[in-house]
Amino acid sequence: MKQLIRFLKSWTLPVGMTCGVLGFLAFHYIHLLEPIKPAAQVTAEFLMPTVLFIMLFITFCKVNPREMRITWWHVWLVIFQLLSCLAIALFLHFMPGFRYALLAEGLMICFVCPTAGAAAVITGKLGGNETSLTTYTILSNLAAAVIIPLVFPLVEKQIDASFLSQFLTILYKVFPLLIFPFLIAWGLREFFPKAHTQVVTYCRDLAFYLWGFGLVLSVGQTCRFLVDSPVDVYLKWLLSIVSLVACALQFFLGKNIGAMYGERIGGGQGLGQKNTIFAIWVSYTYLSPILSVAPGTYIIWQNIFNSWQLWRKKNM
Repeated sequence: MKQLIRFLKSWTLPVGMTCGVLGFLAFHYIHLLEPIKPAAQVTAEFLMPTVLFIMLFITFCKVNPREMRITWWHVWLVIFQLLSCLAIALFLHFMPGFRYALLAEGLMICFVCPTAGAAAVITGKLGGNETSLTTYTILSNLAAAVIIPLVFPLVEKQIDASFLSQFLTILYKVFPLLIFPFLIAWGLREFFPKAHTQVVTYCRDLAFYLWGFGLVLSVGQTCRFLVDSPVDVYLKWLLSIVSLVACALQFFLGKNIGAMYGERIGGGQGLGQKNTIFAIWVSYTYLSPILSVAPGTYIIWQNIFNSWQLWRKKNM
């Protein structure tokens, strides 16, 4: 039993991803499970935000809001998020007949997608600054809420809603699950310090294992989405390659920009680990459901890389 626990601690992310794939395969190919498939899907859709909320609450309990500061590496990453999206949008706007427009739009979604709230969990596990990364996560989500309604109409001319309407819609989509656990954790720190200390002391590693469990759910749902999607297999592979390139590039740039300010880990996670569920929603809402394959596979690439980083840190 001790060996099993030690194994799970060392390989939480790969085990979570593998279980997600196996769970999908079981429900997809074992007909005896067919009657409970709808209930399992509803349960997964309920558990995912619940697990994420608890995980973020525990993580934010370790963050002192009084120490949150905007630094230059935050600014440079937001600039990249803006300029990379704007450059692709302008290119497609002035080249409407571009043959690979769908692939370019998939790349644009991967670039503009904000940082995942769970990035702070991996940052802490890798020895990075969770407070600084949490600050950037909030900035990144605010930036996406501004950039998308400003830039996407250059690509998709059918977007009729006003900037303010789209801005508020995006905030409503991303902020409740990010801000509410932050405010609750802050309130606990300020008004119930003993309870706050208990959470930090006894739940220090729980957020990471909850993230591993969340991976089971999210990877399983991603596999279901990719298999059920009517998109041509060839196009799925191309969009998957695009998301792999975007993932590698953003982790590389994030790490190097962060390293200039002593935040190599935070920079890599800030730019590289994305809120892919939000990106899938953006694909459906603003561009084309076909494009959701890119952020759908991005979650696989980013967690393979994070698994390697955790293994490398453990064995250094």
